Amino acid sequence: MSQIKVRFAPSPTGNLHVGNLRTALVNFLFARKAGGQFMLRIDDTDTERSTAAFEECIRADLTWMGMAWDVEDRQSERLDRYDAALVQLHADGRAYACYETPEELALKRKAQLSAGRPPVYDRAALKLTAEQIAAFEAEGRQPHWRFRLEDAEVRWHDMVRGDVAYHMSSLSDPVLMRADGRVIYTLASVVDDIDHGISHILRGEDHVTNSAAQIQLFEALGAQAPTMGHMALLAGADGEGLSKRLGSLSIAELRNNDIEAMSIASLLARIGTSDPVVPTAQMARIIDGFDITRFGRATAKFDPAELAQVNAKVVQELTFAAVAERLDAVAVGGGEPFWMAVRDNLSGVGEAGDWWQICTQPITPVIESANVTSAAADLLPDGDLEASIWQDWTKAIGAVSGAKGRGLFMPLRLALTGREKGPEIAPLLAFMGRERVLARLRGETA
Repeated sequence: MSQIKVRFAPSPTGNLHVGNLRTALVNFLFARKAGGQFMLRIDDTDTERSTAAFEECIRADLTWMGMAWDVEDRQSERLDRYDAALVQLHADGRAYACYETPEELALKRKAQLSAGRPPVYDRAALKLTAEQIAAFEAEGRQPHWRFRLEDAEVRWHDMVRGDVAYHMSSLSDPVLMRADGRVIYTLASVVDDIDHGISHILRGEDHVTNSAAQIQLFEALGAQAPTMGHMALLAGADGEGLSKRLGSLSIAELRNNDIEAMSIASLLARIGTSDPVVPTAQMARIIDGFDITRFGRATAKFDPAELAQVNAKVVQELTFAAVAERLDAVAVGGGEPFWMAVRDNLSGVGEAGDWWQICTQPITPVIESANVTSAAADLLPDGDLEASIWQDWTKAIGAVSGAKGRGLFMPLRLALTGREKGPEIAPLLAFMGRERVLARLRGETA
């Protein structure tokens, strides 16, 4: 496994959220930093919940994020391969058929817990006689299949957690195939990783126990387990775990809320590390600054308020060419000069359109100080307005009205824009035009 190759393997049963996007991003950044391959594998064996619509959304989100994959595959097209692996494991004595119903298994777990014992499968299926098996099959029971774990300690050096050890006696033999013939993630994922030559598995810490069992499964199938790294899961700002069903944190929703892809990438690439978040509009910079060894074991907190702050800084780095297609009215009417006039005060690209409307469409001005606005109207220079008039004009207004500081500039802002906050007024004058500026200073809707 000299070639570094990682995979992101989403199940198309829902939209991407910040938690699983972070897993995808870490894999993507790791591969790109090392000059390796990033694979998209669609884990669509859950036929009841997987949909083409969810898959399309996953692909759209990754594409929007700028996370192009080098190769792809899907589990639904590899079912014969999983069947063959199960046959191999059975022949080697590492997979065995179990005939308990879900209800019987639930009763066993309940009895174990009531007795203070861990709910570990008791391997009763290994003690069945041929007659008992025949009787079950005569009833029409179909077996589910389990992987027989070896009674040993599994150790590995985790890229995030350091040295990890799990003794298999604390785990149940994992199910590989359901009674209805549907393959379980445990088997399908390992077979895929072997066949696709995956060199590193980077995923959430909720998979640590799975990894311990899967390492034995890799070995049982004659392969060496990939290098593994298990990141702490994301929590909300309040420390509570993030739910992948929380729509407000889905990537689609963030995109619809005017959040930039690189703002999300800038934040997710660094939270959970000891390094500061560096807002940037360039994926190349994020790749260059990525280091998987910087991730710690402490719970990483995702704060939408922090994302908003990062987003504002990223927006203020964007060129007009990068946003022109998203701002038709601004692009046609104001172009790059307008974008540069408002960019440094925006928290989202869409706000540029709002400011274009303020500058070019009628608003009802707010007259806070008629003394200031009246003087401003009287002293407004003739001809076309340019940003260069601002200093001398406001100086003259102050001299006549006696206003200064906030008492001078806030009445002008309210009259000309109707808002208390926003971009510098001086460069906006040219887009408002002399007649509109004059009318607003006089308190007229214009």
